[in-house]
Amino acid sequence: MSTTTDGKRLLLVVACALVDVDGRVLLTRRPEGKALAGLWEFPGGKLEPGEGPEEALIRELAEELSITVRAACLAPLTFASHTYESFHLLMPLYICRRWDGLVEPREGQATAWVRPNRLRDYPMPPADEPLIPHLVDLLG
Repeated sequence: MSTTTDGKRLLLVVACALVDVDGRVLLTRRPEGKALAGLWEFPGGKLEPGEGPEEALIRELAEELSITVRAACLAPLTFASHTYESFHLLMPLYICRRWDGLVEPREGQATAWVRPNRLRDYPMPPADEPLIPHLVDLLG
């Protein structure tokens, strides 16, 4: 386990901006009972031991949303680095425009397809908010 200079645990998670044919981005809402419940976020999750970021994202998208994504369809866009009270989060954000299957939430989470200029209308965790300008720049 890595720690930062202030002794906080360094947590590596990976996120994805799924973009549909209309240029909308998928957000998922954190379900009740989880940390930051009720906030909207880009789908993804924690890396398992020995997993690379792309592998983790492919696994998480299949588990959470019932879709199949190939590594070749994941393009790194930017990353977030944010200090929470008990840990420091490092989160690469990938963009994906091609996947197989229909998005079907498997963990009781709500989903929303959102135009990039409306992403700020959805309350998000502090680490996700700085990612929005990068998506707006890319997608318009």
